[in-house]
Amino acid sequence: MTQHLEVGRKGEDIAAKYLKSIGYKIRGRNVRLQKDEIDIVAFDRCDKVLVFAEVKSRTKADGDFRPELNAGWRKKEKLRRSSRAWVSLHGYEGGYRIDLVCVADGRVIDHLKELAWE
Repeated sequence: MTQHLEVGRKGEDIAAKYLKSIGYKIRGRNVRLQKDEIDIVAFDRCDKVLVFAEVKSRTKADGDFRPELNAGWRKKEKLRRSSRAWVSLHGYEGGYRIDLVCVADGRVIDHLKELAWE
């Protein structure tokens, strides 16, 4: 496995543990929908919504190269498309949102809920 894939996999593991620790129920990981992928599908019990979480990881925290810098408008559009596809495929009728979980130095350094991320 290449280094960037290993960093991504470890980041997703850290993000999933973090989401569980704040009360989310993990429903799926690395969910493929045609050419798109959703890193984590979880249910936020507090807000009572389904969460499609994108994880961005770095090996080290660097203020000039934050993980969220790799989540540009194209990535957001893919996430919107894949989230709508998941909702349609599963006949889900509840609320949902897209979150960004940023991991660096082996820990979650930021969790941006959809409204804060836009």
